[in-house]
Amino acid sequence: MSESSEQTIGDEASLRITPRLVDALYNEAMLLADEARAYFDAEGRRDRAELPAGERVGFACESLKVTTRIMHIVAWLLTQKAVESGEIARGASAVQDRRLGHANPPDEELLPGLPEPAQRLISDSADLYARVKRLDENEHEPTPMQSPARALMGRLERDLLGG
Repeated sequence: MSESSEQTIGDEASLRITPRLVDALYNEAMLLADEARAYFDAEGRRDRAELPAGERVGFACESLKVTTRIMHIVAWLLTQKAVESGEIARGASAVQDRRLGHANPPDEELLPGLPEPAQRLISDSADLYARVKRLDENEHEPTPMQSPARALMGRLERDLLGG
């Protein structure tokens, strides 16, 4: 991966959402979804069966949270792809239904008692969700209005300097 693409992926919150960034995040989300499905459908079932009753319930809840986070991320990224391709008008992505959906955070008290693969998937999904949430919030922050006095000064400068 080139240095510029590493910077783009690592510093999403301060950058404009680009098709390249959306593609990279989409690939990351789909890989994570595949890992989560593989774990929770096979090894995770065995791991869950070995836990005490209360932790089994917590394990099941956390696995659902992982799935919810990933699905919200994928839906948001697909919306960004649709905006970029012109299928959805740019302003329409600000509609609440097209924003990143809410996902509950992991239960920090429960995590230490869960198997390491489950902890990693929970942490990875929460991290990816947090990065995408920053992008969504930054994309839809209201732009501050320019002061009328500054606008007038700008017009005066343009008139005086270049006419």
